[in-house]
Amino acid sequence: MSFDFDNAEPLLTTLARLFAHVGLAREVAVLANAESCLEESSYENWNGGTYGYGLQLTVPHTLYADLEGHLKIIESNILVKTQELLRAIPNRRVDSVTVLPMLATDPQWREKAKAWVSGIGVNNQGRVRSDNLAAKSCDGLLFRSQPEIFLYKALKTEGVSFAPLPVFVRGGKQYKRIEPDFVILTSGVVLIVEVDGDTVHHETPVDAHARTTMLIHEGAHLERVKASECENAELAKECAQKLLALAKKLKQAK
Repeated sequence: MSFDFDNAEPLLTTLARLFAHVGLAREVAVLANAESCLEESSYENWNGGTYGYGLQLTVPHTLYADLEGHLKIIESNILVKTQELLRAIPNRRVDSVTVLPMLATDPQWREKAKAWVSGIGVNNQGRVRSDNLAAKSCDGLLFRSQPEIFLYKALKTEGVSFAPLPVFVRGGKQYKRIEPDFVILTSGVVLIVEVDGDTVHHETPVDAHARTTMLIHEGAHLERVKASECENAELAKECAQKLLALAKKLKQAK
């Protein structure tokens, strides 16, 4: 087995797929959003010499903050899986994995910090589900994947009212909180849209139905689309038009 320690992308790609396969979304979020660096950190003059490396994964500060309390186990999980993948490489090993926040540069950070303290710009858009972090942003809104951003942009051009990653809460003894990917409101129809991807969402249709019943039982319609249907701007536009056509049919069927 050969591996170029100057290019960690193949390693990160494989790690993300393996963690997605077992549903470890936090690890996938780190790998998908990280800038990576493998640096030589140790050397042992034994058996021809063994070089040790440290893998640094630098992630956006918003994601880093969301992972607080989970970083040690994330780093440990990535290290164990990395050592497993690279165990066949002679005289080289990865000894550590460190997740770090990206250092931000913003000349207006003081004004923005003061605005945050005063409550300006605070919103309740979904972002706190630790099993499926919303690590991407566009137009100041949060998303869990790039296909969701493409669909968001496509829906914006269609002149329809919709909410990306909204928070719905049902109170009472059977308290429930859900964060659907999109909710579209058009022609008296409420359409819940879930964008399924191979590295972001892992729910079965049965699980998704169970999670969204609080809205379905109130008359909303659930529609699931594949991430591959929104993997670029052109496909996302076609998907948005199909969703609006479906909403029109649902309206006619009432």
